Amino acid sequence: MQQALTHWLEALGIVHQNQIWHNPDKSTLVSEALLNDEGQLTSEGALAVVTAPCTGRSPNDKYIVDDNNIPDLWWGDVNRPISLESFTNMQHRITAYLSNRKLYIIDGYIGADPDFRLSIRVVTEFAWQALAAQNLFIYDGVKLSEDPDVLILTAPDFHTQPEIDHTRSKTAICIDLHKKVVLIAGSKYVGEIKKSAFTVMNAYLPTLGVLPMHCSANVGEDGDVALFFGLSGTGKTTLSSTPDRKLVGDDEHGWTEHGIFNFEGGCYAKTIRLSPELEPVIWKAVNQFGSVLENVVISPEDRIVDFDSGHITENTRGAYPLTKVDDIIAEGIAGHPSNIFFLTADAFGVMPPIAKLDPDQVLYYFLSGYTSKVAGTERELGQKPQATFSTCFGEPFLPLTPGIYASLLKEKITTHGSSTWLVNTGWTGGDYNTGYRMPLKHTRRMINWILSGEYQVANFHKDPIFNLSVPDRIDGVPDDLLYPGKTWKDQQEFVKLANDLKQSFKENFKKFEPYLEEQAG
Repeated sequence: MQQALTHWLEALGIVHQNQIWHNPDKSTLVSEALLNDEGQLTSEGALAVVTAPCTGRSPNDKYIVDDNNIPDLWWGDVNRPISLESFTNMQHRITAYLSNRKLYIIDGYIGADPDFRLSIRVVTEFAWQALAAQNLFIYDGVKLSEDPDVLILTAPDFHTQPEIDHTRSKTAICIDLHKKVVLIAGSKYVGEIKKSAFTVMNAYLPTLGVLPMHCSANVGEDGDVALFFGLSGTGKTTLSSTPDRKLVGDDEHGWTEHGIFNFEGGCYAKTIRLSPELEPVIWKAVNQFGSVLENVVISPEDRIVDFDSGHITENTRGAYPLTKVDDIIAEGIAGHPSNIFFLTADAFGVMPPIAKLDPDQVLYYFLSGYTSKVAGTERELGQKPQATFSTCFGEPFLPLTPGIYASLLKEKITTHGSSTWLVNTGWTGGDYNTGYRMPLKHTRRMINWILSGEYQVANFHKDPIFNLSVPDRIDGVPDDLLYPGKTWKDQQEFVKLANDLKQSFKENFKKFEPYLEEQAG
């Protein structure tokens, strides 16, 4: 097997290999990372690393090969084209860079459903990245006997040259969707590896009638499935990782004619201000041997992690396998969702904390994907959250036109009768300057109120600005929270900001009208 791997690497252009670690165990990878001075162990045994200067994704440095083999590519600010010639030249430069180096190679899978999974191989120069890849992808230790469906070459210490590689900066994430090859240069942030694989699945699955989704999922005792859509920092992992329900996955799923399946074998949780009381499942998982912590602050005396510190970045992360979570659906497959939650962190503090969506509103809010960018999630983002619209709650990872995903969602919900809800996990009592973050205990109560079926006998009122159906009251939740204007001292400012946001929704939605007309026609 090792000889076959050597030949495969040589055919790829990686020659004169120094030392190759192919699917090593976690202990070996941790030891290698420490020997290579890549990180340090925390007091609880997790491996802590620093990925600076890239402590988040680099969305302005992502490129997709302009290829006629892939129809309906969605070009714009997110998906920038790169020629096949430039991609090929960069791949040759990266494989030359990886030659004569110690390499770590991980074989695994994306997709728990055998009918739709893709095999994946990650080649990296860092042991800790290999460990994170083991944690995040579906990994059983078996080495692939054939070429992988998806290949990710990551060379964090290789910097592209814009004048040669036709890139914007020294960092580049380039994807050939036809050949399913990913090149990552100039960034150690492991989220680039994970999200590039997600982008490949987002192009592949719709051709099979499967909806790829940026969401977490869990299952109740009665087998009811819940999905949680939302961008980073909106609460997908936190709200789905609860002791009373079994976790399917925390970030990426596919919806087939049979039900849903997890893309991953692990979780990539935000850990800033992580609390053992509020998030016991995540706390336990990240504080174990084999877990990888990115950009956390550690006391030099006792190596205790200060999860409250954002000194390096607010976007601190923990990568761990689902096997570290007690209550999981081990096979990563579940039925059709009964309830779907669109999570939004409203930075203006004017959206209701919970609302039931009608069919038209489902598509409207799905395509809009309103939330707030949280400081540190992306490079070049300021310290304050910024209101943004991210199509389908996953715009940075959508390679195809939006109407394709919207049409699939409409079909799935109509066929299976899923109820869909909008949940504001953002601010109330004011905007992000004057208000406060929605208390997690109240958000959890509202979610449980729905999952338990209590909502079925509740009365609802229409939000006067957004025309959303909001419950009149929920036991255990302050009544004022359900009427956002009542939480504000300055009523005029509330009305102004709410109407401004409503208008922003309308302006943003205009760009989807051609795609929806195309799907309807």
